[in-house]
Amino acid sequence: MARHPFRFGVVVRKAESGRAWAERARLVEDLGFSTLLVPDHVLGPRFAPIAAMTAAAAATTTLRVGTLVFANDYRHPVVLGKELATVDVLSDGRLDVGLGTGWMRADYDGAGLPFDPPKERFERFAEAIEVLRGVWSDGPFSFEGKHYRITDLVQEPKPLQKPFPKLMLPGGGPKMLRLAGRYADYVNLTLRVKADGTAPDETDGGLDAFLRKVELIREGAGDRFGQIEIGTSVQQVGVPAEKETWSAVNISRQDSTPQVLLGDTAQMVDKLRYWRDEHGLSYYVLHNDKDLDTFAPVVKELAGS
Repeated sequence: MARHPFRFGVVVRKAESGRAWAERARLVEDLGFSTLLVPDHVLGPRFAPIAAMTAAAAATTTLRVGTLVFANDYRHPVVLGKELATVDVLSDGRLDVGLGTGWMRADYDGAGLPFDPPKERFERFAEAIEVLRGVWSDGPFSFEGKHYRITDLVQEPKPLQKPFPKLMLPGGGPKMLRLAGRYADYVNLTLRVKADGTAPDETDGGLDAFLRKVELIREGAGDRFGQIEIGTSVQQVGVPAEKETWSAVNISRQDSTPQVLLGDTAQMVDKLRYWRDEHGLSYYVLHNDKDLDTFAPVVKELAGS
C-alpha cells in the first residue's frame, strides 16, 4: 500500500469582497492547507471558479488552487484548456484541475442546458480529458471523437507544470473510478450520483461501498496505482450539536468512513492516520470553510507527515 504524506484542501465558496477573499486565501495558506478549492455551479452563492482561483493564487505564494470540480458540460475543453493553462502560468504552476461530468440537474435546468443521460455525459467527459491533454501538449493537436473535433490546433500558453497540471477526479461510480485510475493524480471519493441529477445516491453509502471504490481505482490504474493520491471530502468534523445533511443526503451512513470525523482533535487525527496507514487515503478536503477553526489543529498535526 502506497503511503503518501498527508495533504489537506478546503472548499471556499465566496467572500464579501476582493480583499476578504485574499485574506481568506492567506489564512488557508497560513493554517497549513495545501490547496484552496472552489466549486463549479451555476446556481447559488458561489464565486465563478477561474476568477476566484486566479485571485487566490495572486494573494498567496505556496497555496495551490483548484476546483472541486469543473462541470465538463459547462465549457468546451479547448476553451477551458486555454483558461487553465493561463492560470497555471500566472500561479507559477500551482494549479490543480478538478474535473467531472457535471451532475446537478438544477444547474442545467436553470441555465437551459440539455441534461443528457449519464452514459453520454460520461463519454463526453472522457473525450474532454483527451482534448485537454492534447491542447496542453507540444505541436499541432487533432482529435476526432463523437463529441469533439479538433483540427491542427496549436494553443498557447502551455501550462507551466509538465507534462500537465495535476488532475483531480471525483470517484463515485465504477466507470469514473476506473477512469480516475488511468488519468488522475488525485481522486476524491464521493457518493455516486442519482441518474436524474437531483442528489447523491444514498444506496451507495456505507463502509463496504467506500472501500470498494479504492479497489476500482486500483483496477483502472494498474502499475500507476501507487502514484495516485486518494482521499475524500470531510463533511462533518468535531462534536456537532446535531447531525447535518449534505446535498440532501443524511451522512450518518458514512460515520465509519473518513467523511465523518467526530470527537476531539486527537480522535480525528487517530482516525485519519488509520485510514492513511491501512487504506492509503492521504488527501482530505474540508467541505466547508466554516469549520476551519475546528479542523485547523488536525492539519497542523498531520500535514506533510
